[in-house]
Amino acid sequence: MEFETMNAVVIGVSPDSVKSHQSFAERHQLQVMLLSDPDHTVLEQYGVWQLKKMYGREYYGVVRSTFLINPEGVIVHSWRNVKVKNHVNIVKEKLQELQKEN
Repeated sequence: MEFETMNAVVIGVSPDSVKSHQSFAERHQLQVMLLSDPDHTVLEQYGVWQLKKMYGREYYGVVRSTFLINPEGVIVHSWRNVKVKNHVNIVKEKLQELQKEN
């Protein structure tokens, strides 16, 4: 079942440029909307622009996260530090569960 048939919209947000998003979407044949947030405004509001560490080096970056937001604009479920493998299926299952409750 695709997200559209579940009345859900998928939007990705990152600090990358619009041009970078266009190239990425074309290269991977993405069908989702990608929004550019170079000033980290939205990323900070959602708490995903955080201090990270790799190989002893500290830097700020995006903590890959997913939020389910209901039609009233309320976050009803979230996942932090998302791993891509199988995540789409986990989100679909949760969305189906939440829709059955309503």
